[in-house]
Amino acid sequence: MTNRSLSESIFIFLAFCTISLTATHPVAGQDATLLKVGDQEVPLNEFIYLVGKGATSEGNSMGLTREEFEENLALFINYKLKVVEAEAQGLHQTEEFEREFESFKENLKAPFLIKNSLEEGELRKAYSRMQEVIRASHILLRFPPNANTDDSIAVLKMALKLKEEIEQGVSINELAKEYSEDPSAQSNEGDLGYFSSLQMVQPFEDAAFMLQPGEVSDPVLTNFGYHIIQVTDRRPNPGQVKVSHILVRVDEEDPTSEDRARRKISDVYAEIQKPSTLWSDIVKNYSEDPATSQKGGELPWFSVGNMIPEFELAAFSLSEIGEVSPPIKTRYGYHILRLEDRKNLDSFEQLEPMIRSRILRDSRSSMIHTQELAIQKARYGFQENEPLVSLLESNLNSVSPSEFQSKIDELGEQSSVLFTAGGQEFMINDFLAFIAAEERRLPPNAQAFDVWFDRYSSKILSQLEEKDLAENNTEYQMLYKEYRDGILLFSLMNEEVWQKGIQDSVGQRQYFKENRENYQWKERAEALIVKVLDLNRVNEARTFLNGKTYSKELVNNFQTEIADQYPLAYQIESGLMEIPDQAVLSRMDKNLSYQEIEIDGHLHLVLTGEIFPAGSKEFEETRGIVIRDYQEYLDEQLIKKLRTKYPVEINETIKEEAFVALNQ
Repeated sequence: MTNRSLSESIFIFLAFCTISLTATHPVAGQDATLLKVGDQEVPLNEFIYLVGKGATSEGNSMGLTREEFEENLALFINYKLKVVEAEAQGLHQTEEFEREFESFKENLKAPFLIKNSLEEGELRKAYSRMQEVIRASHILLRFPPNANTDDSIAVLKMALKLKEEIEQGVSINELAKEYSEDPSAQSNEGDLGYFSSLQMVQPFEDAAFMLQPGEVSDPVLTNFGYHIIQVTDRRPNPGQVKVSHILVRVDEEDPTSEDRARRKISDVYAEIQKPSTLWSDIVKNYSEDPATSQKGGELPWFSVGNMIPEFELAAFSLSEIGEVSPPIKTRYGYHILRLEDRKNLDSFEQLEPMIRSRILRDSRSSMIHTQELAIQKARYGFQENEPLVSLLESNLNSVSPSEFQSKIDELGEQSSVLFTAGGQEFMINDFLAFIAAEERRLPPNAQAFDVWFDRYSSKILSQLEEKDLAENNTEYQMLYKEYRDGILLFSLMNEEVWQKGIQDSVGQRQYFKENRENYQWKERAEALIVKVLDLNRVNEARTFLNGKTYSKELVNNFQTEIADQYPLAYQIESGLMEIPDQAVLSRMDKNLSYQEIEIDGHLHLVLTGEIFPAGSKEFEETRGIVIRDYQEYLDEQLIKKLRTKYPVEINETIKEEAFVALNQ
């Protein structure tokens, strides 16, 4: 096989057949047989789907002429002949094919699955929310250790009481300082600054984005406890900024440090105002941030919610490149900021990988999984054996999976139906076999049966969805077949045409011998052509070349002695060139060894050597082109052989329907 993997080279096939990967819907209801290749019937739908994709990808909305239609049909027939031959050779049964196609199948089915549409919805929602930034304050009330129901109710009641006080006019920031169990509340009074989507846990984000400035949320439950949220501002997302900064640190353990830092930052700020001051020098001399002081104080690009609020507010308040902020105070000390650059929020396509990564790492992934299961259960008639599941929960949740079998034996439920889905029954023994075959561990503090039951039912429902997709989704069926047949075609072409054309040196020489008239040199000349780009330097080149004889040594000398001294003055071309195909040489006087020719407003100095008459090329002189032509010849011979081996019968009536369908 070739050193190029099938996954890389499948697209050669797609281009060969003028088929693109742009999604398009096949024409429904056209499953009549268009043609037969040997004993294999080929439906009209497949032809319309593939040719329709090629037309869509080329932006051809005007339909096909009769000539274009016939060309596409001929290509399609050749393609099907090769696929039939690949199957006859058993190429679809090789390990390499199975491995390659399995990797493709995962990517092919993904866009059609329920999970994908749910993920896409969350991606779009997150990006939509990113168009805004929100400023909010909150109060966090945590649950006591080992909290019981009464404890939870007490915390909820307290949260409701605080909400009521805020709505009656009490400042949320004052209440946060007194009641919030967020450790930062003592310093920020519950003010979280500005944030956007994916910067808070999901329930908190969902609640905040539902509020308008001034509104207060109901208690919001997260893994941290109950939150009361008040939004104080909403504004368009300002995008990203790049700033550099000067930092003067404050040592909290030294009571005199604050005053010294404040005086120092004031002196630095006064120094910056002097016209002769260089920012980079000031940063290097005075900044106490070791990570940035030697590189101009520059920080990476950041967006809202990525820096501490005071620093962020100052950075986004700068509007002009080079603008410097007054000194600001943060918990790290005193800063002076300079704006280096700013840009708008990136496009959805640019941010999609980041958004997807974050969504699949946070609680949204569990929510998507829950929604996926619910849709699958409804679609495939999932019915669990509720009494049995309850019995198993009470007996298996507190034991390890290795004990499931013995516990189930004790219960006498070895042959019971666990659930039904897709018209099939799934037994407890199937469930136990699934656990035995899996190598995944349980998450910490997990309820053993619940986790494994979810995993098993998820797998069964996913299998049912994939089966449904393969049997009932026409577009997926077409795409599936397109890739399968494409890999087969590539495998056949690689063995019968591409590699054979490269490796068969005897065949190459025989082909060259039989077609020698196609490999001819036109009249050629040894030449140095100097295109003069700077006419102020024409005399140096003219003096060097006039009266000389062409040689490779002279070309090298001209390069080193003249051209390298004035790299922008000349453009050089040299060597043995075919005269009719070279724009300058085609106009030269063959009786002169040195001449000057002007073309398109540029002067060319031309020095020629020996002139060779037209004649036949030697094999080694054109081997690459011969191999290409030999491969095309092998392809033509393969098609001829296959047309004899597999007679093609075309249903002319259905063919006309195809022409009409492709021109609608």
